[in-house]
Amino acid sequence: MSLAALLAGAASAQQTPPPDDIVSDEAFEEALPTLDATPDTPTETPPPAEPTPLPSPDATITVTETAPTQADALPAVTVDDQELAAPLPALEGYDVQPLQAAAEPDRDLPDIRYSLQVDGLWGRMKDRFKDLSALEQGDGKAANTAMIRARANEDEALILRLLKSEGYFDGSVMTTLAPVTDQPDQTRVAITVTPGNLYRLNAIDISAEPTTPPDLIRRSLPLKKDDGIVADTVLAAEANVSLEMQRNGYPFAKIGARDIALEELTHTGDYKLKVDTGDRSRFGGFRSDGDIVFQPDHVEVLTRFERGELYDNRKVDDLREALVATGLFSSVGVEPVPTGEKAEDGTAYVDLLVHQQKGPSRTLSAEVGYSTGEGFQASASWTDRNRFPPEGAVIYTGVLGTQEQGLSATFRRSNDKKRDRSTQFGVSAAHNVYDAYDANTASLNYSRSRVSTPLWQKVWTWSYGAEILATQEISTDLTTGAATTNVREVFYLADLPIRIGYDRSDDLLNPTKGFRLGLQTTPEFALGGSGASNVKTIVDGSYYKAINEKMVVAGRVRLGTQLGATLDQIAPSRRIYAGGGGSVRGFAYQGLGPLDANGDPTGGLSLFEASVELRYRLGDLGIVPFIDIGQAYPEEVPSFSDLRVGVGVGARLYTNFGPIRIDIAMPLSKRDNEPQVALYVGIGQAF
Repeated sequence: MSLAALLAGAASAQQTPPPDDIVSDEAFEEALPTLDATPDTPTETPPPAEPTPLPSPDATITVTETAPTQADALPAVTVDDQELAAPLPALEGYDVQPLQAAAEPDRDLPDIRYSLQVDGLWGRMKDRFKDLSALEQGDGKAANTAMIRARANEDEALILRLLKSEGYFDGSVMTTLAPVTDQPDQTRVAITVTPGNLYRLNAIDISAEPTTPPDLIRRSLPLKKDDGIVADTVLAAEANVSLEMQRNGYPFAKIGARDIALEELTHTGDYKLKVDTGDRSRFGGFRSDGDIVFQPDHVEVLTRFERGELYDNRKVDDLREALVATGLFSSVGVEPVPTGEKAEDGTAYVDLLVHQQKGPSRTLSAEVGYSTGEGFQASASWTDRNRFPPEGAVIYTGVLGTQEQGLSATFRRSNDKKRDRSTQFGVSAAHNVYDAYDANTASLNYSRSRVSTPLWQKVWTWSYGAEILATQEISTDLTTGAATTNVREVFYLADLPIRIGYDRSDDLLNPTKGFRLGLQTTPEFALGGSGASNVKTIVDGSYYKAINEKMVVAGRVRLGTQLGATLDQIAPSRRIYAGGGGSVRGFAYQGLGPLDANGDPTGGLSLFEASVELRYRLGDLGIVPFIDIGQAYPEEVPSFSDLRVGVGVGARLYTNFGPIRIDIAMPLSKRDNEPQVALYVGIGQAF
């Protein structure tokens, strides 16, 4: 039966009304056709059809169904296979952009807050954990519980490392996260640490070549049996071995492999260390490379050792610091290099190779200041520190102030033929106008010195020199007390200044303990004109005592005398004065001592001063209450009468180059023409 006949039969069946009889199940089933056959085809199974061969790529495929006899038969479909055989278009022809998902709307998810409790850590481990903990750094907030757990896992690993670093190799860590009752956004994190047993050192074995002395390595290794196997302690001990060997003639010593075998039953560890000692060596010569500033002969001047001395890296470090202190390098380094040369005792000679990179040698500086009694003052200087190598500096300085004007030129050679020795020549011209005198002075000077600097504070310091000067000054008739207005006396003088210092304080600019002593004497010879020969001597001492970490008591005493001439035979600018920032604060500069008829100081022949300060420091700031007393006398020996007292308070700003000082003081029992208050600004403590 055709498909059209079936459809027509189905239509006619729908038009015929159903009979009234009910058909039984058996009759219904007998009436059904089999699935294997249609009503018009035989029921036997047909033989298998021969397989249809696949068409060739160039063939034309035609699919044809038997034409139906009815009007609604399906039409034949014909497809040309050339379209199927055609190559696929290139991928570039397609839009392969990923599908863009719609953006999530912005919304702030609430953070989960957590609290942390750690039990079982102590001391240094506890402090280190707080510094490194992921939970601690999270500030008690996280996006979700998974993030809290991740941080806790990191902290567990951190704690195990900390335990092992302190010698606890069997430690364990347990972490629990629990919500807080009635607080759904709050989580409690509890970390419980069980450190276990402390592992201790048992056997200590060192593998190295023989040294001189034989126990050099072992005594340099500060480890002993039953010490805890603490990482920092072991590393520090090994570093000390390297340091001590380089201090005792082994510049190329190297720490080798370390092995610690742990025994779980006894909780001990056997420690083994290998050390490559290298050759025992002595200092040889010097070499230089880079942008050369100093030749080897001047580098040798800066050393504190001689050729043939046993190598000591402390002396090498000292040399490097001395090179840096010259200020002529942008960078400088010193390292030992083998020479292959042997000494008679079998030790090797090493040269020191100095890597030099030249830095700027010229400096232009300026300074502006003010102090009560001296007024405003501005100064500028230009320095070429290596104008005449090595270390031959030329310095030009100009001063312009309300009471002082001057020009000077100085040649200074530092480290002149010997370490820490300076030779200086200078010429200067100045005009000074103070209440005590009005002077025009020109001078030539020479000095040779060994002085302390902020980098190199020395126990013994000294200087000596000579000065020739001519000074024209307005003097006072001390018999009548009247100034000889517009009449100037001329003095031609030669001085031989000498100073010796002994310093046992702990810091040059900010001492907190120890003491200092100083003696300065200046024989002065009159070469013509007015004046007479004399000798001025000043002795001073200071003492420092720390009460605690924040408070220091400091005291100072100064005595002076000028012998060999009467007061009126000495040029006014060369007499002894007291008062001012470096003397008795609260009084005008040079304001103490005998006065003339106009109330101006005349200077004296002797001096006494004393000061006490209470220096209280809090961080980078400090406060300093103080009391100063003193007086200058017309007699050659101070009488300690009529002592004047100044009291005040100072502020300190502590910097890496020393404290900046601001002092405000006032005189007690103030007299006419004395200031109500005095202000002083400087660098470093007052004494």
